[in-house]
Amino acid sequence: MRRWQDRYTTLFGVAMALAVLGRPVASVLENLVHPADPRQVGAGLALVAVAYAGYLAVVRAAGPVVLGAADASWRLLSPLPRRTVLGGTARTLLVVSILGGLVLGTTLVAVLGAPDLLPLRLAAALVIGLGAGLGGMAMGVLGQAFPTWDAWLQALIALTVAAAVLMAVSGPGPGRVAAALPAGVVGAVACCTAAVAAFLVRRAWTALDRVPARAILAASARSGRVAQATVTLDPGALTWSVEDNHWRGRALRSRRWPVPGAWALAWQEARRAGRRPVRLAVLAGAAALPALAVTAGLSQVAVALTAMGTLAAAVSVTSGARRDGDNPALLRALAVGPRTALAVRALPPALFGACWLGAALAGLSVSGALGTGTWWPLLGPACGPVLAVAALRMARRRPIDHSMPVIDTPGGAIPTGPLLWGLTGVDLALPGCAPALLALAVRPADPLPFLVAQTLTGLALLGGYVALSAGGSRRRPTRNGRAPAAGSSSPNRRP
Repeated sequence: MRRWQDRYTTLFGVAMALAVLGRPVASVLENLVHPADPRQVGAGLALVAVAYAGYLAVVRAAGPVVLGAADASWRLLSPLPRRTVLGGTARTLLVVSILGGLVLGTTLVAVLGAPDLLPLRLAAALVIGLGAGLGGMAMGVLGQAFPTWDAWLQALIALTVAAAVLMAVSGPGPGRVAAALPAGVVGAVACCTAAVAAFLVRRAWTALDRVPARAILAASARSGRVAQATVTLDPGALTWSVEDNHWRGRALRSRRWPVPGAWALAWQEARRAGRRPVRLAVLAGAAALPALAVTAGLSQVAVALTAMGTLAAAVSVTSGARRDGDNPALLRALAVGPRTALAVRALPPALFGACWLGAALAGLSVSGALGTGTWWPLLGPACGPVLAVAALRMARRRPIDHSMPVIDTPGGAIPTGPLLWGLTGVDLALPGCAPALLALAVRPADPLPFLVAQTLTGLALLGGYVALSAGGSRRRPTRNGRAPAAGSSSPNRRP
């Protein structure tokens, strides 16, 4: 009886989803009937390749074979057949890969266009997307079971990123070739993709019995932290666990720091960033995404990518500022005052944010989105102090206060706790970058007044933030949301 109830619930949910999404999907399909602009196809395909590389990276980082806490604690280590234990996980991975493949296929049609034979081109693009989604998920399962397949998956991610870079720097040439592909060639590519995906899915299903239990337990622990952070709406807990997992079990050599006093705080961030070269490479490559989005005709996406990338680059070097509130022993050992420490902590995010924003604006200037001026990259260093303030404010913010009231609006209820948590840092970045935003809006012929105004505004904001915020740095909230007692180095340790 319960099995029929589950099937009825599933079918009813699918029917409701089709009823809700039917009209939007139909309108999207109607807009696909258009010839593609060859100048935008290459950039669009590069963005699709970057998105697919991100999908593969997320699949590899997630496991992807995971179990709940109850199943991982006893069923995984029991004599039960491994496929029986992992059957529900396999179905979940299948659904996720199918949904991702459908989105990828629809995006391919939107990028390449469909001047003729829309049903055939749409079907072929969906098959290619489904094959890519299922094949990527299957390679993730195989990589979790065998180190050789994990190396192949990493190679596929690298090749996808290389293809994106090649299409981005080759200009409209690949776009013209891709837009001119006949429907027969697209169908042949779809058939080959489907065959490769079927082979990989078959191998992955067979390899479920051979996935090591320790790999499943490690992936389950990571997914459990993600689920807990999502349910409790506390992203800070997730970032803490990611940071701790990265450094746990690593043997680091101890040597004398080449800089004394307060400058050691900035050197600490530099060493921490240097030990994660992959993240630095990803941040550096992401600076070209706004220019690609503009070339592909996605101006609003370019604006969002520029804002999010700049803040992400600045926040990536604020780990020390986050830990100062939890354990101020380093500041006491260095005999550094709170204002001096906060001022030095502001140097790495200002440098990283300024470099990333300058590189992104340089790419937008080269693509022609900002006019003919060559001074746009100078806005990056001018905005550096403001970005440092925003990054430090985001790193030092308190956990989400779920006791705050909920605001009822015509569009739905808005919880003020997560809203204020998300706006922390952004609330100072927007007014602090007002001169730069005004320059981007009016495109002045003489940029000097805007650069000077932005620099002075940023320095004034940084000085005021350091003067007003450093006084309470010793009583900042910790990862469990409580402030340490005065004179103690931890909230759970007596002085």
